[in-house]
Amino acid sequence: MDDVDAIQAQIARNMLKSGDWVTGRLDHVAYLEKAPLVYWIIAISYKVFGVHDWAARIPIALSVMALAWLTAAFGTWAFGRRAGLYAGLSTATCVGLFLFTRILIPDVMLTLTIALAMWAFLRALDEEETHPRWWAFLLAASLGTGLLLKSLIALAFPIAAGVIYLFLTKQFFLRRTWQRLRPVSGLLVVLAIAAPWHVLATLRNPPYFSLALHGGPGQYHGFLWFYFINEQVLRFLNLRYPRDYNTVPRAWFWLLHFAWLFPWSVYFPALVKLSYKPLDRAGRTRLLALCWSGFILVFFTFSTTQEYYSMPCYPALALLLGSAMAMGGAWVQRGTRVLCAVAILAALTTLGIFVAVRHLPTPGDISQVLGHHPGAYTLSLGHMLDLTFASFAYLRLPLLVASLAFLAGAIGTFRWRGERSFLAAAVMMIIFFHAARLALVVFDPFLSSRPLAEAIRRAPEGTLINNRNYYEFSSITFYTNQDALILNGRYFNLEYGSYAPGAPKLFIDDAEFKPRWLEPQRYYLLAYAKAFGDFEKLVGRERLTVVASSGGKMVITNHPFQTASQPARSP
Repeated sequence: MDDVDAIQAQIARNMLKSGDWVTGRLDHVAYLEKAPLVYWIIAISYKVFGVHDWAARIPIALSVMALAWLTAAFGTWAFGRRAGLYAGLSTATCVGLFLFTRILIPDVMLTLTIALAMWAFLRALDEEETHPRWWAFLLAASLGTGLLLKSLIALAFPIAAGVIYLFLTKQFFLRRTWQRLRPVSGLLVVLAIAAPWHVLATLRNPPYFSLALHGGPGQYHGFLWFYFINEQVLRFLNLRYPRDYNTVPRAWFWLLHFAWLFPWSVYFPALVKLSYKPLDRAGRTRLLALCWSGFILVFFTFSTTQEYYSMPCYPALALLLGSAMAMGGAWVQRGTRVLCAVAILAALTTLGIFVAVRHLPTPGDISQVLGHHPGAYTLSLGHMLDLTFASFAYLRLPLLVASLAFLAGAIGTFRWRGERSFLAAAVMMIIFFHAARLALVVFDPFLSSRPLAEAIRRAPEGTLINNRNYYEFSSITFYTNQDALILNGRYFNLEYGSYAPGAPKLFIDDAEFKPRWLEPQRYYLLAYAKAFGDFEKLVGRERLTVVASSGGKMVITNHPFQTASQPARSP
């Protein structure tokens, strides 16, 4: 793991180690921009399984399974068992959910709480429901939990979808509606869950109040301003500081949902034929799913957005897809034929690339032949642009497995219709996901710094110096469990916390770096290989000893080793 993965995992470890479960920290610098629940859950996983990279991923894996089950249960309640099965399959095997849960971010947990809130909302309003009070409580608990996962959007999305639904169904002004939803007691439940952390975080990270609508270098306004004004309001307006993010063009944001919901997006045209009249449970669920997904997509049309921001609408779209697939019809049959054609084309493409690169040499690791597009890395899938034709030579096994997956899908969707074709598509995706996992293993030296961390653990003790951005070598901090000085890197996520009163002095520049490097004390510099020449000019070639290199990154020390090998140190 590296980048965001190691950041999240290390914050959770720091909380567990320090006993401070209120303020997240990296290198002892306050990290105030994210809600804490994901860190708490990872820390609990560490407590049970020990501090390991795989233990950090267990909560995400469990959340994916819970989301698929919940979508299936929601669909079964609304449309019947077959539609519920298809809705669950659509969620579990769509491309987007697989891609965006390779990253250690809490969005799938947020999606789970929103889906549960939406189901509880309908159940509380359902005239046939015998326990509406229990479902109203579950609705409030889901909203409170979501607040501790992703802040205000956890409230905004389900509440906005619910309000739109109530207006469309002419229930908003009915007394019975609010008697069943119990908003006053629900608000108390939300506050009981979410308010204590917000209050404690504010008190421990003063100043308490600031209404400034801008930020900048050297400015520190406390937790409350950064977490709500900067992270919520200014991010929506694309005015957040520091600007460490990018935004997907609006047209691509919408069109990419055909990729994120693939293979089930081929059935999108069938959604037009569905009835959205709230005359029965199925119609009410379809209408709510339309309000739910529609609001989220429109919201991010007017805001800055990443590819994965719309994940909370995946279950809504899956419910609609499951309903359409269960009903069948000409548009579903056409969708299956389209899927067959896409699978054939994908099988031929992946097999053709495999044949074309099968004799190409593969020296070193894949980083040797990847391109570099730093401007795209603020997007979650920006590294996809680094792929070159020569890089596919390192991916021969994943290409072969992917071609077999698409071939199986093509055969299944050609021979069968209805449920069998849907199951064939699901099997195709399961095999394809395995191919993607194999590809991620190949990319590991480029995306992760774990080999460098292992080299440091075997080396004599010394102080780490991270060149530039903390994120780029964050897995070294995680795998070695060592803090680092940061050279010329006082920007992006750690910048704001570095100006807090009492923040450690861990940011240094070239003028401070050079005398440190010339000291008798040992240092380890973490840098990209392309920066080696800059340090050669700064301190001289004789003061640079390369300890290890991997994925275009290097560990350099200021003193040569006296012995050939050292015993590894425990992280």
